[in-house]
Amino acid sequence: MGKVGAGGGSPAGLSALLAGAGLLVLCVPGACGGGSCCPQLPPGSAPRWAATPGGFVGRGPRGRAAATPLPLLGRPLFAVAPGDRALSLERAPGTAASVAMAPRAGRRRRSEAEPGKADRGEGASRSPRGMLRDGGQPGPETLERDPDKATRFRMEELRLTSTTFALTGDSAHNQAMVHWSGHNSSVILILTKRYDYNLGSITESSLWRSTDYGTTYEKLNDKVGLKTILSYLYVCPTNKRKIMLLTDPEIESSLLISSDEGATYQKYRLNFYIQSLLFHPKQEDWILAYSQDQKLYSSAEFGRRWQLIQEGVVPNRFYWSVMGSNKEPDLVHLEARTIDGHSQYLTCRMQNCTEANRNKPFPGYIDPDSLIVQDDYVFVQLTSGGRPHYYVSYRRNAFAQMKLPKYALPKDMHVISTDENQVFAAVQEWNQNDTYNLYISDTRGVYFTLALENVQSSRGPEGNIMIDLYEVAGIKGMFLANKKIDNQVKTFITYNKGRDWRLLQAPDTDLRGDPVHCLLPYCSLHLHLKVSENPYTSGIIASRDTAPSIIVASGNIGSELSDSDISMFVSSDAGNTWRQIFEEEHSVLYLDQGGVLVAMKHTSLPIRHLWLSFDEGRSWSKYSFTSIPLFVDGVLGEPGEETLIMTVFGHFSHRSEWQLVKVDYKSIFDRRCAEEDYRPWQLHSQGEACIMGAKRVYKKRKSERKCMQGKYAGAMESEPCVCTEADFDCDYGYERHSNGQCLPAFWFNPSSLSKDCSLGQSYLNSTGYRKVVSNNCTDGVREQYTAKPQKCPGKAPRGLRIVTADGKLTAEQGHNVTLMVQLEEGDVQRTLIQVDFGDGVAVSYVNLSSMEDGIKHVYHNVGIFRVTVQVDNGLGSDSAVLYLHVTCPLEHVHLSLPFVTTKNKEVNATAVLWPSQVGTLTYVWWYGNNTEPLITLEGSISFKFTSEGMNTITVQVSAGNAILQDTKSIAVYEEFRSLRLSFSPNLDDYNPDIPEWRRDISRVIKKSLVEATGVPGEHILVAVLPGLPTAAELFVLPYQDPTGESKRSAEDLEQISELLIHKLNQNSVHFELKPGVQILVHAAHLTAAPLVDLTPTHSGSAMLMLLSVVFVGLAVFVIYKFKRKIPGINVYAQMQNEKEREMVSRVSPTESRPHIPQTELRRPGQLIDEKVDSQLIGSISIVAENQSTKEIPTYVNV
Repeated sequence: MGKVGAGGGSPAGLSALLAGAGLLVLCVPGACGGGSCCPQLPPGSAPRWAATPGGFVGRGPRGRAAATPLPLLGRPLFAVAPGDRALSLERAPGTAASVAMAPRAGRRRRSEAEPGKADRGEGASRSPRGMLRDGGQPGPETLERDPDKATRFRMEELRLTSTTFALTGDSAHNQAMVHWSGHNSSVILILTKRYDYNLGSITESSLWRSTDYGTTYEKLNDKVGLKTILSYLYVCPTNKRKIMLLTDPEIESSLLISSDEGATYQKYRLNFYIQSLLFHPKQEDWILAYSQDQKLYSSAEFGRRWQLIQEGVVPNRFYWSVMGSNKEPDLVHLEARTIDGHSQYLTCRMQNCTEANRNKPFPGYIDPDSLIVQDDYVFVQLTSGGRPHYYVSYRRNAFAQMKLPKYALPKDMHVISTDENQVFAAVQEWNQNDTYNLYISDTRGVYFTLALENVQSSRGPEGNIMIDLYEVAGIKGMFLANKKIDNQVKTFITYNKGRDWRLLQAPDTDLRGDPVHCLLPYCSLHLHLKVSENPYTSGIIASRDTAPSIIVASGNIGSELSDSDISMFVSSDAGNTWRQIFEEEHSVLYLDQGGVLVAMKHTSLPIRHLWLSFDEGRSWSKYSFTSIPLFVDGVLGEPGEETLIMTVFGHFSHRSEWQLVKVDYKSIFDRRCAEEDYRPWQLHSQGEACIMGAKRVYKKRKSERKCMQGKYAGAMESEPCVCTEADFDCDYGYERHSNGQCLPAFWFNPSSLSKDCSLGQSYLNSTGYRKVVSNNCTDGVREQYTAKPQKCPGKAPRGLRIVTADGKLTAEQGHNVTLMVQLEEGDVQRTLIQVDFGDGVAVSYVNLSSMEDGIKHVYHNVGIFRVTVQVDNGLGSDSAVLYLHVTCPLEHVHLSLPFVTTKNKEVNATAVLWPSQVGTLTYVWWYGNNTEPLITLEGSISFKFTSEGMNTITVQVSAGNAILQDTKSIAVYEEFRSLRLSFSPNLDDYNPDIPEWRRDISRVIKKSLVEATGVPGEHILVAVLPGLPTAAELFVLPYQDPTGESKRSAEDLEQISELLIHKLNQNSVHFELKPGVQILVHAAHLTAAPLVDLTPTHSGSAMLMLLSVVFVGLAVFVIYKFKRKIPGINVYAQMQNEKEREMVSRVSPTESRPHIPQTELRRPGQLIDEKVDSQLIGSISIVAENQSTKEIPTYVNV
């Protein structure tokens, strides 16, 4: 998982198995300058042992998801495909193709061919011992040294029956995809393409068809359309006669469908672009198609008609139902993204996937890219509290959390195998970096025990995780793994699914028969376990179900695994003993059910020879398969059980056409094998015949017989063994000690009972052991080691916990919150559970089983609630408390503060919220030039500015998962003047009391004042206030030139103020609101707080005017005296209160929620609107609303 993923040991991108068709795709070196830039391929199957990053790629043979297209590496692979498989090859223009199965990335070649050998078609090399000759093989003198122990090579050249056909006219084509129908069919289809690496598209294609096993081919371009460019070839896995061709989406989006093995085609246009296909494992006409815009389509007519299933489907996360686990064969499992970006697990019928018919088997959301449906298991991942938690459903039952040892604390997990009703997983624990621990589960996939520690891992070319673990084909429970010990990587083998591991014994002699001095445990054989991404190609290690005793691999002898001095080794007794067969890497292929081994050398030079062995690699004969040396691009074997015809794909030169060499191996056999040609062979492990609880005897062809086996002989007989301690592994919570006993781990309490165990019922009491899954032993110690049913004793409750289902301590007002009650032990069936939600509501339950799905509750108010649970069963009681923070979504935040203040004067700033009650909040304040914020739990602060100028203040309010902010600028001056303005009553008739209107009217008022008085606009600031009647605040400000020197003194401000009052009293300031509607602006009546500076330096003219008014008793107009510091504070407080009333006032039908203008004062005379911003803070998804409002009061300076 890590998001649950498939474990692996396969380099991604070496080849890709196309969906349904089984198409192998290979690249030639140099195609992209050595990089992975080959075109991406439609997926069909995940690699058996490969995990993509952050993802969960399943290997299940039925109902598996299509794999993400992977760029291919610049090298091909040999591929002998047993069964109905196809091969895809690629070469780059201007480069020579190389023989398939070149050394893996990062491994150096042992040698290069001598120039003089090139004309013979074989690369010659010299080993450190100087014993290799032509083609890297031993000379005749090797056989004379120790003929009994040395690998024998027959240097006499023999000839294989072969024919060659050239795909004329395709010399410029650098890719080929091949399908061999097989199963008594002689039809082979080949699609060749020219991929332009500069354009990144296919420019030409040709379709070829053979009806005589590849002896001759017919070009079919006229049947599919001479101008049609084909991109991919698909074959129905359940009916090989049904073929599907996909056109290049750059030109058109169409399908060409054939029902007669590619003889004729019908064309169907698509209204979407296919990225991958997934065929049904049983129904030949059912297909799922994933489009490039993340939509999933289904077809019940083999692509002739399509129906949309679901939008927003996660790539590679869609699966057909698994037969046996799902009742409906047309059920589709998928992971889909919601509008807000969450992922959820959905199931629905392919032809009826409406919203009403979709099911959600896993409650709530899951981690993105984490769904796997594989065999009888479904896996998902859910991260909470910073830790990943993994859940499994067995046979589509309810999900259960996967239980690893308590302190494993996994960082990453990959599901490797789900064979035989058991989960094999690789887990990277908290203290691991480049290694994984192997864990194996019980049948339900819930409880996991350790199988092997510190298995080596690496990252593939495409970023996928590769685990150095290999499952040997044909022998149940047999694995090879590379374990890291003290910075050395060593190869281990197990025959009982990881219960016991041992090092590999090195061969007694080398290739020449010389003794090898290698003593365990200091020296052993180490193997490279990287397999081909496709299980139908030959990789660095290979085994076959039809040849259970034969394992071929590359590796080295020594204290650790090395990338140098690599040789080829074979075991013919299932890994007990090994022989060296080549000193250079070869691709070894299986013919005739493994009765014959075929070896081709890895070389960048053309070859015409291969090596055959009839005696499991003890001796080899040299055969030529072509008269002209060939650059080999790949090999495809005849589908079916016998595999006696092979097609070699290559080129005579990098400018020549594709050459297809059909090699018929039937001539190398004398006859069909009879019963007397076989001998019995017993499977064993270092002499121990009981493997996985049974003795198995197989049939093997006698090494001196060259007869053809035909169908697989299989096991001769199988006899169960008597159970011993070796047939049992440690149960969950137990660890194996040096004496072999399984004892409880320090964190595990063996006396803990199942939560479902109640007085009068029974439970299985573990003995500390559990039988290895699929082990067939009987009797013996089975009864002693098997868990025993016991009556459940009455027990007082202990270990009570109450948590939310999502692990969070927050809930949203008005929404369901699910609370889970967990009890470690106690008699739960007769237990009284009382839950008090802390809001005046309480409920009672009679047992925990009625609460398995959680307790749902809705809080109607915000706040911190104390949720208590009390459990009592008559034998005792326990209680637990949860403090739950209930919030409601915070929609707006408005920063309220004076927008003009004096230097060194304390300023109050308040964050006004909408809605006003949202729960627990945190306020983060940024002001002035401070680099560190001030964090408070209160929504208001006080501060002062020590210098003049414009200052920005920002408040961020954190409420749950949301963080909103508002920014405002405040002007700081040594002195200023202010005056309240009023207007003609008719202005109120046109006042909608919204921020935009106030902003525009402020701009008009200022313009009128400038025109009436001639005062420069830099001195005037006007702000229309919220509410009715309409009022405004006029500020007279000092103006500074760019040099920073003030152009106006205090006396100048007094003169400007008197001029403004004079013009206002003369009704000289007015503006036209609309045609025919004139608005007068005048000074408001005198308030109780005089708007003059109360310091001794009052203006004499202002005082004289005031006295004159008092003496003559005239009350014609109101005089405001001006101040520099104190006056105006009451006004600001009034404005804040007015704003609060505005925020909670009823909105108009056209205004669904309060709108706060987004303006910012940069300097007098300039306003800049800020925008709403969305940002991510930490790992929390946040909507940060940057409002920068200047609404209370609104002011404009233009």
